[in-house]
Amino acid sequence: MPIEQRGVDTIPEEERTSGPRDLISILLGSNLCLGVIVFGWLPPSFGLGLWPSVTAIVTGTLVGIAFTAPLALVSLRTATNLSTSSGAQFGVRGRLVGSVVGLLLSLGYTALTLWIGGDVMVGTLARLTGLPDTGLSRAAMYGLLAACTVVAAVFGYRLLLRMSKVLSIAMVLLLAAGLVAYAPDFTTAAPPETPYLLGSFWPTWLLAAVAAGLSGPVAFITLLGDYTRYISPRRHTSRTVLWATALGLLIGLLIPQLFGTFTALAARAGLDYAGPLVEAAPFWYLLPLLVAAAAGSVGNAGLMLYSMGLDLDAIVPRATRTTATVIAAAVATAFVFVGSFEWDVQSAMTSFVLVLTAIGTPWAVITLIGHMRCRGVYDADALQVFNRRSAGGAYWYRSGWNVAATASWVIGAAVGLLAVTTPFHEGPLLALTGGVDCSFVLSGLTGGLVYTALTARRAAAPAPAAAAEEPASA
Repeated sequence: MPIEQRGVDTIPEEERTSGPRDLISILLGSNLCLGVIVFGWLPPSFGLGLWPSVTAIVTGTLVGIAFTAPLALVSLRTATNLSTSSGAQFGVRGRLVGSVVGLLLSLGYTALTLWIGGDVMVGTLARLTGLPDTGLSRAAMYGLLAACTVVAAVFGYRLLLRMSKVLSIAMVLLLAAGLVAYAPDFTTAAPPETPYLLGSFWPTWLLAAVAAGLSGPVAFITLLGDYTRYISPRRHTSRTVLWATALGLLIGLLIPQLFGTFTALAARAGLDYAGPLVEAAPFWYLLPLLVAAAAGSVGNAGLMLYSMGLDLDAIVPRATRTTATVIAAAVATAFVFVGSFEWDVQSAMTSFVLVLTAIGTPWAVITLIGHMRCRGVYDADALQVFNRRSAGGAYWYRSGWNVAATASWVIGAAVGLLAVTTPFHEGPLLALTGGVDCSFVLSGLTGGLVYTALTARRAAAPAPAAAAEEPASA
């Protein structure tokens, strides 16, 4: 299979051969991994029992899908990734906001997947072969997973799609076996010595709904376009693609997260997940658990790393996608080492998803507002001005930046950070929300309302003629 040569350039119509079924396969197969399963452990680690954990995850996931799935339609129309597509709203240089947000999201989730996958692999090998569970063995496992992930990401979309189709079947079978393996120890009560993280039920439940449920779909706000850019709007309707996205996210996220909740309760996993998961596994399930940790981690991290390479390629147009992917892998692996040896996994995960959700939500809201205003009609060639190191075009705005969109995102992200609560930071706006983390809602509403107000006159006016493109040096 040849290495994919496409970066963030426009995909030609003859290469857009994927369909809604491929989209479902990639969203299902890529998410059936420990990097997603571990999010199902968060609610029990916050002190919630079975049904509060399940309702928090399901509610958060449904809300997140309703908000995130329409973003898939943007790249269906532009034939490029979502960060580049956001240049229609932010400007061809302002789209770097989306690239940075996407890079941070993918970086964090790649590191988390390699971290959890590596820890479980070391734990299972320790029980199977007596491998010492040391920092050296963990470092070696992280490096091995990272190397395999780089290979998958460098070969690109077609290989990742094939892997996802295989994983969607194999991982479902492995998780089904896991239900049998952990069933004898299952309990509906929260793990011992895990009081409500925020002191009472409802604030803790809402935190779980955001950190474990909502964060799953929001992680895809810049990723969905990586897949839908290969789907042709001439052969597949927007409605079909939208429903395929929603279905893929629903089953792709709920299956592993609810499995994570089930196993966390069975293993009495409080402040740690990987260790109790391995210790509670019957001996016959250790080999399937090892396979699930290895294959699932490479599949999920490969897609994340692929997206990182595209975002880094968008930030540095001179770099090839392959070079950008290798650089991104090195940075993600460095984060794994820092996280594993310096951070507490629960605190790191919670802080990461809440902060990135607060920052990414206003960008997604602004992009969706722009998509609705233009009714899905874009100048695909004008979106590539920055990549060609040129100037001008329909989305040039002011020196390549739409000041109104960028300022709206900054204000929305700032409000979100002021309203967030994490184990490391509590925003001052929490006093106005009764201590409940409303950062997702406040950041999205603020960014959307400010953008709507700043661009109301422009939206009502006739669209100006596209400016002529010229070399950037001019």
